[in-house]
Amino acid sequence: MNEEVKPLLLRAALNQETERTPVWLMRQAGRILPEYRKIRASVSGFKELVTTPDLAAEVTLQPVDILGVDAAIIFSDILVIPEAMGLPYEVIEKTGPVFENTINSVEDINSTTVANGQELHYVYEAMKLVKQNLNNDIPLIGFAGAPWTILTYMVEGSGSKTFSKARRFLYTEPEASHLLLEKITISTINYLKGQINAGADIIQLFDSWAGILGPVQYQEFGLKYIQRICDAITEVPIIVFAKGAYHSMEQIGKLSCNVIGIDWQTPISEAHRFSQGKAIQGNLDPTVLYADTTTIQKHTVQMLEEFGPTGHIANLGHGVYPDTPLDGVRCFIDTIKEHQFKH
Repeated sequence: MNEEVKPLLLRAALNQETERTPVWLMRQAGRILPEYRKIRASVSGFKELVTTPDLAAEVTLQPVDILGVDAAIIFSDILVIPEAMGLPYEVIEKTGPVFENTINSVEDINSTTVANGQELHYVYEAMKLVKQNLNNDIPLIGFAGAPWTILTYMVEGSGSKTFSKARRFLYTEPEASHLLLEKITISTINYLKGQINAGADIIQLFDSWAGILGPVQYQEFGLKYIQRICDAITEVPIIVFAKGAYHSMEQIGKLSCNVIGIDWQTPISEAHRFSQGKAIQGNLDPTVLYADTTTIQKHTVQMLEEFGPTGHIANLGHGVYPDTPLDGVRCFIDTIKEHQFKH
């Protein structure tokens, strides 16, 4: 693909000039869309939707067709990696993910396997279907959870406000923690390579629980493994979204990724200061989308002007919340697409 015909979002990711700021939303394929809810109601649960390629492809394409976003992100879950490693989970309605078994010792880690990626063939099949139906102007985003975030679920066994069990594991079992992170990292690299082979144009790493560690621990148990993944994935651009990790912005800026995703609590000026010339993604507070049209437009324009006309992918500072008004989402996207920068 020649540079001049690269899709808008990929040009922004590579910090190239763009005619406008591209936009997509984390969790854009989901409960905000009635069309999604209809498909979701037709299956037994979330996991059936994730593991059924034609349905996963359909809900991946919905936000592109309905909302006009500038990228599709494959409909999947970060916890497919623990499952591929031998630690299955269930998604309980209104509770979230729950693991039958958890990691408590080196023996437990030894009983897991390094995923070669082929266990997740259903994700690749969905991606190939999406690519067949996507306009060339719209890239497909592949993704995975960052190793630390995956470890939190494997040790904790479910979501948590504090993840104190997982954090304790780093202190009481540091060698075992590194052993597990190593296996997760290799599994994730294999998985992402499979996604790229299936058509992913860009990859995002979600480190959802980066912010619950202090800076020293995050450097040792978080960023070290993200860097390994960034070094291994050279075929397509990489976005690293480490939520809450403003204590490590300088180190994140040094990663060999292309785009740094930031949450709404991270000042844009700070992200610019540490970005090392990388593009930045973010970062409107998702709750702004509950406000009236004028308020949404005002905050969206403020965000755009602070980022500037190049090297920015517009997004929320976290995933869109399930009960967000669809009109608020549309207003956010339309404001970005219509915005003219003050020169």
